[in-house]
Amino acid sequence: MPKRSLSTLAAASLLLAVPAWAQVAAIAATDLNLRSGPGPEQEIVGLIPANEAVSVEGCLDDDSWCRVDYAGTLGWASGEYLTATLADQPDPVPLYENRTTLQVGSVTFDQGQDAATGAGALGGAALAAALVGGPAALVAGAAIGAATGAAVAPDDATVTYIRENPADPVYLQGEVIVGAGIPEEVEILPVPETNFGYLYVNGVPVVVDQSNRQIVYIVR
Repeated sequence: MPKRSLSTLAAASLLLAVPAWAQVAAIAATDLNLRSGPGPEQEIVGLIPANEAVSVEGCLDDDSWCRVDYAGTLGWASGEYLTATLADQPDPVPLYENRTTLQVGSVTFDQGQDAATGAGALGGAALAAALVGGPAALVAGAAIGAATGAAVAPDDATVTYIRENPADPVYLQGEVIVGAGIPEEVEILPVPETNFGYLYVNGVPVVVDQSNRQIVYIVR
């Protein structure tokens, strides 16, 4: 029998020592940003449309972000807005809070070495405030087929005004989706001659219904 080199044997031993976690299939409960790293301050590198499938490579242990593959593009998505199916349940469940049962592996992130696309974080000051009406209610609604938010398509003039009048970005805990609410302490800028307001949240401009401070449209 031919002898194997020490380097070959070492490589084989290393492979055996690494646990083989299978990728887990998941579905986006709403249009979901694909980011270069875990966190709302990370650059958006793509969009996962609602009801589209991704392969989850693993999630952080201490934060609800998961490294995913969407149509061949690697990035990070909020695991709170991903759903998956358990063997003994007919309805989808939120992926992150069920990651142990779903056997989702753990991953780590290093800004300097592990950015999936090489993109860096966006500038701006992070806020401790969180988007209102977060994933628990929205994903639960999506899992049973309910709407996740009241999407409204503003007219072209409104979108043009927002694009031509950018605001300083604010960063809030959670991911930007239609239906999420803006905390009271965050200023919403008015769009003239409309009932809409707007601001730039977590790297994207959003249109807000000023009567209830709810995001009704995301300008992409």
